[in-house]
Amino acid sequence: MHYELYVDSLFLINFIMNLYLLMLVNRTTFRAAGPWRILAGAAVGAVCFLLPLLLEGPAAVKLFAGIAVGTVGMLCITFPVKGLRMFLKLLERLVLYSFGTGGAMLFLIRCFPGIRGYLTGVLGILGMGGILYLLFQRTGWGRNPEHNTCAAVLSKDGKQMMARALIDSGNSLVEPVSGRPVCIVDRALFDSLWGSGGKGFRVIPYHSIGRRKGILPGYLLPGLQLEMEDMKYVFTDVYIAVSEEMISGTGDTGAESVNMIINPGIFTEKGGRRRRQNERHNDSESDNTGQDAV
Repeated sequence: MHYELYVDSLFLINFIMNLYLLMLVNRTTFRAAGPWRILAGAAVGAVCFLLPLLLEGPAAVKLFAGIAVGTVGMLCITFPVKGLRMFLKLLERLVLYSFGTGGAMLFLIRCFPGIRGYLTGVLGILGMGGILYLLFQRTGWGRNPEHNTCAAVLSKDGKQMMARALIDSGNSLVEPVSGRPVCIVDRALFDSLWGSGGKGFRVIPYHSIGRRKGILPGYLLPGLQLEMEDMKYVFTDVYIAVSEEMISGTGDTGAESVNMIINPGIFTEKGGRRRRQNERHNDSESDNTGQDAV
């Protein structure tokens, strides 16, 4: 039996499907990967899938080698993999979404035999993949809400403090000069780490329900490490705002009390920095920069 394979079609299908899967995995890691890294990872996975067509040897061995190399390459290029345990967690989520997407596509093909020819074509496969991607994204399938809490280690001048943090999408605070995301800590935690005479003081404006607007004192934290599900994220020069009220309850998350609220923007590439139109080009974000900025 003779088969004709179109390399360009195979590459396109695998590239787009890899994009769907990597974006879903990225959503569960609080978008730790930027768009260019996701594109590069998807391309590497698609190229590796074509390797069995170029190599000699048993078909099963070539297929396994192509999938293994492509999967490892996709994850290591896309995400900041810090160790084996983090890689295995990412692999677990990639496999979960892969089997979920593949199983759902097979179900749709069997449910609509009359249009099977269209569904198994290039446009049909990409269309079904896109619909399933939107469905998984909207429903939050594959994501545990308990992942919103994590262990945090705050570092300054050789001193470290442990904290329990809540990653809250409702925290949209930004430092007014640079537009960088701001995390919130309670007064007790800040005083234990910072002591007196904090440098790099900033005023962080905010508004909330019950209080139309206000300001919080902000400082530049030299080091922050977050740990969740065997995955570690390391950040430098993170802005924190000090809350005079205790950060204790976590609402409906059902988790233990926390004393820090993380802005999800720090997980994006380059810390989620957004430039303002009137930002000074020589703003170095040092401890003394904009000391009295409002």
